Amino acid sequence: MRTNRASSSLTEKWLLFTQQLCLLKDLVIRFVLQFFRRAKSMLLSQNVVVETPAEISVVKSRDLIAEVRIHDSVCIDIPLPPEETPLLRSVKTCSATAVEEPVTSEFVPKISSGSYADKGELRENMEDEHICIDDLSAHLGSSFFKFPLPVSFYGVFDGHGGSAASQYIKENATRLFFKDSVFRDSPFVVNTFFLQEVERSHREAYKVADKAMEDERIVSDSCGTTALTALVMGRYLMVANVGDSRAVLSRKGKAVDMSFDHKFTSETERRRVKDLGGYFEEEYLYGELAVTRALGDWSVKRRSGSLISEPEIKQMVLTEGDEFLILGCDGVWDVMTSQYAVSFARQELRRHGDPRRCAMELGKEAFRLDSGDNVTVLIICFTSSFPTPHRRRLRFCVSDEARARLQAMLQG
Repeated sequence: MRTNRASSSLTEKWLLFTQQLCLLKDLVIRFVLQFFRRAKSMLLSQNVVVETPAEISVVKSRDLIAEVRIHDSVCIDIPLPPEETPLLRSVKTCSATAVEEPVTSEFVPKISSGSYADKGELRENMEDEHICIDDLSAHLGSSFFKFPLPVSFYGVFDGHGGSAASQYIKENATRLFFKDSVFRDSPFVVNTFFLQEVERSHREAYKVADKAMEDERIVSDSCGTTALTALVMGRYLMVANVGDSRAVLSRKGKAVDMSFDHKFTSETERRRVKDLGGYFEEEYLYGELAVTRALGDWSVKRRSGSLISEPEIKQMVLTEGDEFLILGCDGVWDVMTSQYAVSFARQELRRHGDPRRCAMELGKEAFRLDSGDNVTVLIICFTSSFPTPHRRRLRFCVSDEARARLQAMLQG
C-alpha cells in the first residue's frame, strides 16, 4: 500500500510540474508574440523600416524545457495604412540576405565630382573629351530655368578617327541638350510626364548632334565619337549612351551598370546589325569600327543603316544607398570590370573622400593594369560621407577548467 501511495504521490507531483512548465511555456510565447506585435505597431505608427528577426519557433527538449528560437531567414510584408504615402506602399522587414529598402522622397544627393584624363604612353594623341558641371543653373546663368532642385550634367566623349567629333560634342553639349523648351517653359515638377519629356529631349539632342556633323561639314566623314551623358535632377538620374563608354553606379558597394557597351560582344547589338544588313570582320563593324553606335562616322552610315546614333537611356531614382557614379571611356573597362572599379573607388573614397583624387587614382589604376587606350574617368558622389569598414571583434570564451590549467602552466 505504501508503495502505491508513494508512486501515486510522485505521479501527481510530476503532473503538477509538467503543467507548470506548460504554463511557463505559454507565458513565454505570449510575451514574445506580444512584444513583436507592439514593435510592429510602433513601426507602422512611426513609418520606420528596420531589420528584425522574422520567425519564432518553440522547441521542446527531452527535459520538457521550452526554448524560444528566433530565425532570421524569413521576409515579412507589413502593409501600411491607406493614409500613408503611396511611395512606400509596404514596409518590408527582412533578414540580412534579403533586404529591400523603399524609395524615400526626402533624399536629395549632395553632389560633388572630380575628373581625370590622360592619353597614356601608348597613344600619340588624346581623342577623349569630357564635361563636368555640378550646378547646371549657375553654369548656364539667366538663359536657363532656375530649378528649385540641384541639377548636374556630366559627359564622356571618346573620339576615333581624330578628336574633332568629341571636341564638337563637348563644346556644344549644353546648347544641344538644354535648348529644348522642356527646360525653360515647363514648371519644374518631376513627374512621369516631365521625365518622358526629358528623355525625348535627350534623344533629339543626340540626333541633332549627329546630323550637324554631316550638314555643317565641321567634322570629317571618317571621324566619330561615342557619347555617354548623365543628368542628375534632385534624386533622379538619367544616363544616355551611344558607344562603348560605360556608367556604373555604386549601390552600397555593389556595381549597378547604368549603360551597356555597344560593340561586338553584345549579342543584342550583333543581332541588330545583322538584321539591318551589316556585318563584322572579326570584332569590327565593316572591319573599321569597334563600336556599333556612334555620333558622326558618316562615311560608314551612308553604306548601311546598321551604324546608328540612337542612344539607350536608363533612368533611376536615387536612394541613400547610392554612393557614387563612375563614367569612364573604354580605356578603363578594357582592363577592369564594373565591380572592380566600384570596389577600388569606394576604398579610396573611404580613405580621403575626394572625388578628384579618386578619379585620378582610378585612371592610374587602369594604366597600371596595362590599358593601351586613352583613359578618362569621372566620379560623381551623391553623399559627402562614406562608411568606414567595420572591424570584427573576436571574443573567446574559456572554461574554468581551461583557465585553471593555463594558470598552472604559467606558474610553472
